[in-house]
Amino acid sequence: MRALFICFALTSPLLWTGHCTETHDQILSITPTTPEQVDIVKNISSQYETALWQPVHHQYIQEDTQVHLYVPANSSAVVNDLLQRHKITREVLLDNASELIEMQTRNDTTDPRSSTNFYERYHSLEDIYSWINRTAQDNPHTIQTILLGSSYEKRPLYALKLSLHSENKKAMWIDCGIHAREWISPAFCLWFIQYSLAFYKQNQDITDILDSMDVYVLPVMNPDGYHYTWTTNRMWRKNRSISRGSSCVGVDLNRNFDANWCTKGASNEPCSEIYCGAFPESEPESEAVANFLRSNKDSIQLYLTIHAYSQMLLFPYSCTLEEAENHNELLEMAQEASQIIRRHYRNTYKYGAGAKTIYLAPGGSDDWAYNLGIKYSFTFELQDRGQYGFLLPPSHISKACNEALLAVKTIAQRVIEKTQAATA
Repeated sequence: MRALFICFALTSPLLWTGHCTETHDQILSITPTTPEQVDIVKNISSQYETALWQPVHHQYIQEDTQVHLYVPANSSAVVNDLLQRHKITREVLLDNASELIEMQTRNDTTDPRSSTNFYERYHSLEDIYSWINRTAQDNPHTIQTILLGSSYEKRPLYALKLSLHSENKKAMWIDCGIHAREWISPAFCLWFIQYSLAFYKQNQDITDILDSMDVYVLPVMNPDGYHYTWTTNRMWRKNRSISRGSSCVGVDLNRNFDANWCTKGASNEPCSEIYCGAFPESEPESEAVANFLRSNKDSIQLYLTIHAYSQMLLFPYSCTLEEAENHNELLEMAQEASQIIRRHYRNTYKYGAGAKTIYLAPGGSDDWAYNLGIKYSFTFELQDRGQYGFLLPPSHISKACNEALLAVKTIAQRVIEKTQAATA
């Protein structure tokens, strides 16, 4: 992901003159307007060395809809030439993505106390593990570390249980980092725990929630993939499991749960970004989470999974166009959360059932949790809408996390109210 110099030469029998143009990794916004242009963009995104950001797979590319494409420097000339030759509208969202990546991985530190802005930066997997250990040590009566299992590459899957006072409370679950490249997601999980510890008894909303519910937080559900984005390929999405009979690596963990598994919107091709795996819960990461949720389904009433990007508050179903049994209730909660974000931060979050709001996505954890019996299940897509996409700068972490926190508090309060009304 470095700059590439492309040289142009002018020759004559007597002399050689030339100049070099520096190209960088770019993020392009492309809008095909005809079926022919759609086919060309699909071909570019699947046949050239690029990374499709939006939509997640080339099968979803359609006329008059923005496509966000990461184009490495070594593919830049041929991709831009093809787009120009076929008169396909394009805009450069980011002209030097590698600089952003370097900035985001610079000056990392393992000690939260060594920096006042620890939570306003991204952190490597090793530093997140250190943070988990230190947070549990510093709060022995409040935080419990739970080992859910191990990843494909045998990294631990740690969840934190945040519990205050009374026993046998109802609970909510938050997982982050199911898709490796969505760095704002683990950043939110750390932010949420820190906020809860710092503002309990100071902020009425979080105090009411923690007095009524325990909270399980899984900061990184896909540790192998997340580590890989820090060391090798910032654009990696899946986990890092090896598929039998294929040279391609990784399964999309959010297509690996048993909710209309591997139907339309997923792929049985190991090379696909939306590969569903060999069978439901074939991956140790999804199996570990599913086992934990199954064991605690009677206490967990709210399931939240944090993703990026596009600013959406989604709920079941994503695996079918059918409406969830309590669709109107979920819609009302998502709408209220969206309106409160807009009022406080002047930012717009789209909301609705996943399949109808974006596209069919079977095998998702939110639909599976809903079918398990956790009737309040939501997927948050955090900032932004594509300006930076997966490369959201650290300077945006605070606002992105505060928006999500507002939505979490709003929805959790409504769940508590409904639970108390039902048992009154």
